[in-house]
Amino acid sequence: MQCIRLELSGYPSPLIITMSVRLEEVAVLAGHSECVWHASWHPNGSLLATCGSDKTIRIWSPSRNAKTPQDAWDCVATLEDAQGRTIRACEWSRNGQYIASVSFDATTVIWEKQGDVYEVIASLEGHESEVKSVAWSPSGSYLATCSRDKSVWIWEADADTDFECVSVLHGHSQDVKFVTWHPDEDLLFSTSYDDTICVWAERDGASPPSSYLTEPEWTQVDALTGYHPRAVFSIHWNISTNVLATGCGDDGIRLFQANPSTAKFELAYQQVHAHAGDVNCVRWSPTDPALLVSAGDDANVRLWRTVTL
Repeated sequence: MQCIRLELSGYPSPLIITMSVRLEEVAVLAGHSECVWHASWHPNGSLLATCGSDKTIRIWSPSRNAKTPQDAWDCVATLEDAQGRTIRACEWSRNGQYIASVSFDATTVIWEKQGDVYEVIASLEGHESEVKSVAWSPSGSYLATCSRDKSVWIWEADADTDFECVSVLHGHSQDVKFVTWHPDEDLLFSTSYDDTICVWAERDGASPPSSYLTEPEWTQVDALTGYHPRAVFSIHWNISTNVLATGCGDDGIRLFQANPSTAKFELAYQQVHAHAGDVNCVRWSPTDPALLVSAGDDANVRLWRTVTL
């Protein structure tokens, strides 16, 4: 694979206005015993997978007999004993049949739903240090992982769901923190502590658009500065409403929306003390545009609904 390196520069100031929207907490999912690092929606929105420092993955489903927000969702499965340290991230496959989880023990585990239970069908080893992020490709053929060892690994699954590492990518000079695929193409993006984004594509076979091959100059068109007093740990775009959600180390969640007349992002709403600790992950539901999940250091998972004022 080849890497096109994107380094962003320029810091225009955003325009700040207020949008008539707020977040309303609708459920608290308590079950993890330590920090919750990540949350992932099933593709059809019916289930939620969460993982954390307690070395478990919990699968949640809406409760039919909920009387309070605390029991609005039930934990229907606990996946454990497969990884020996913090499970940093977990992601459903595009068909909802598999979950990939990555851990600080340097392993990637593949779980398959078999009836009402989840079974480990593969444990992928190769990274030399903590694995930080995992992502399935749109085609379902590839799995990408990244690590503190500064590398990105591409795994390919065959018809028997056997995984083989087909490429080890070295384009970053520091920890690689996050990987994600283009929604429609087998183009991979990776981000790192070296302040760059790498875009990866196969050299033969499917090639990236010509614009990637010519290495265009990328310019930062906006900077959301002054809104977050501490590190931003998560960001997720709502493709239905064009609202951007962020999770911050100040325990808060913020919503931003682009102003059509200026193309600048503006702070629409701030949920202070969303968690009693860092907000590590925010994710919009793939089927309900108003539903947002957050995961925090307080060992809780919270569900929020946007309400128009």
